[in-house]
Amino acid sequence: MISRLAFAYPGDLELKTGGYGYDREIIAGLDRLGWSIDLLPLGEGFPSPSSNLLREAERRLSALPDGMLVMIDGLAFGVMDEWAKREETRLKIVALVHHPLALETGVSESDQTRLRYTETNALAATQHIFVTSPMTARELIENFGVPESKVSVAVPGTAKPLQGYKTHNEVPQILSVGSLTRRKGHDVLIASLATIVDLAWQATIIGSPHLDPSVASALEEQIGALGLNDRITLAGECEDLSAAYASADIFALASRYEGYGMVFAEALSYGLPIVACHSGAVPDVVPSDAGFLVPVDDVEAVAFALRRLLIDPHERARRAEAAAFAGGELPTWTDTSTIISNRLKGLI
Repeated sequence: MISRLAFAYPGDLELKTGGYGYDREIIAGLDRLGWSIDLLPLGEGFPSPSSNLLREAERRLSALPDGMLVMIDGLAFGVMDEWAKREETRLKIVALVHHPLALETGVSESDQTRLRYTETNALAATQHIFVTSPMTARELIENFGVPESKVSVAVPGTAKPLQGYKTHNEVPQILSVGSLTRRKGHDVLIASLATIVDLAWQATIIGSPHLDPSVASALEEQIGALGLNDRITLAGECEDLSAAYASADIFALASRYEGYGMVFAEALSYGLPIVACHSGAVPDVVPSDAGFLVPVDDVEAVAFALRRLLIDPHERARRAEAAAFAGGELPTWTDTSTIISNRLKGLI
């Protein structure tokens, strides 16, 4: 018997972000495990959809047949509480929460209150919830009223790089990967790099400039104003990051919050020492011996960590070795998909 699942998602499933990357890998993994997947796009604009777009998304979901198992990406589901309450007895609703909407950087206090209310009510209408980190599981249990028995942690998988992948650079290469949005903290990284111009380094920031064009433009202006155009490259999106990881010496991303942080796991698998912020799920992903975790928005602390790695090859090598070990212990996407598949089968 073939198991059937509707997978509902907002926006463009092909966007090069960690959340959409996770969705794509899980869809492919469930397909390999014998599931029949019905993709159900919900439209653009989430988590702040227009009333017309929200009604259309609800209509598409309500067109599903009675008893259908449907997994809904949390970027949309967190604001669909009224629909979820109406349909919770007719459909088997499962949520996939990358991180709670109210915890997104830059959300106003009033919007935080509203989103916490709607997401709490929406999650109460589910049969099960998948999260991408233990931290997010704790957050939902402690602050969103979700019973522990209702939550499964399915940590993102990590592709294992081929042996002999490392490039040896005369000038250390610093890599950062993340969409050009405020939450990713690229402004902090750039400001930190400006304080260590006495050292040899080149930096590349890979990430879409289209999710928040105003932030992308501000970062470009920041680099120019600091006179760093010849040392920092905003490289845009990249289809395959393996070459970028393989040619880097250090991975640095000053995120203000992460629900998991797939790029940190990928960096570990390539044996890259990491400079990151002690925020969200990052401490769950990055072991203390594999890099430096500093306070959020602390330009001096980021600069100090980078300087340590740049001036001391032995320090860098020691932390790179710890990173490679941690990366080797990470799950594969098959592991992640199997966790989800096994739990979903229990709902059929």
